[in-house]
Amino acid sequence: MTGKRIHALAFILVAAIVFVYGSAPAGERTQGQDGVLTKVTFIHFKKGHEKPSDAKGSGQKGTDGYYSYIAQGAKWRTVEDFRLNPSCNEALPAAFVTNAVNAGLNEWETPGDATFGIFGGVIQDPTATYNDGAYRGYNTISFGSYGDPGVIAITTVWGYFSGPPSRREIIEAHLLMNDDFVWGDASVDPVLMDVQNILTHELGHCAGMGDLYKSLAREETMYGYSTEGELKKRDLYKGDIAGIINLYR
Repeated sequence: MTGKRIHALAFILVAAIVFVYGSAPAGERTQGQDGVLTKVTFIHFKKGHEKPSDAKGSGQKGTDGYYSYIAQGAKWRTVEDFRLNPSCNEALPAAFVTNAVNAGLNEWETPGDATFGIFGGVIQDPTATYNDGAYRGYNTISFGSYGDPGVIAITTVWGYFSGPPSRREIIEAHLLMNDDFVWGDASVDPVLMDVQNILTHELGHCAGMGDLYKSLAREETMYGYSTEGELKKRDLYKGDIAGIINLYR
């Protein structure tokens, strides 16, 4: 899989979401794929920083709140582990970061009264790094410097996002936490960027959820802006719950 050549053809679709298309064998994961492997990259901005002028991302309103998807019907159809590199500038304990990841995964797997087996386990891997330009056949979570003070985190999701919704599929995800921020537990120190808060949002993308920018959706975990001291994204809100249940039921 790592030998595939990805032909770069990129354009911005919504908010900071970038799609890149490349050729891949059809039927590699499920039957009826259109054979087009697609990369979607989400950029999570700090509150007060402008998103691209052509951004959308208002989401759809259900009876209980707002939610949006990468593509209707696109979800995991296999259960896979994440490779976690917990190393960051603050030298946070590996157990702390691992617990934050597991808490975020659990939010999306047990929304409301539902229970889904969306993700696999978390494996510590000190070699795991983020690379949004390569399909690698496994999933990663890591910290690293991004160089833009307005960007908190980036998540890239690979999958088959066109064709019949029932055959769309997520097959890989990579998540980067920008190490230019000071990370930690904001419930203890509100000047910190909260690890669990941001991870829960980014793992929503990994599960198939899109960003929201409508002001009425600001309580949702998938609202596209965050800042230091914020904790409310740790727990799913009404639209997040309705959206993930609708996707995986």
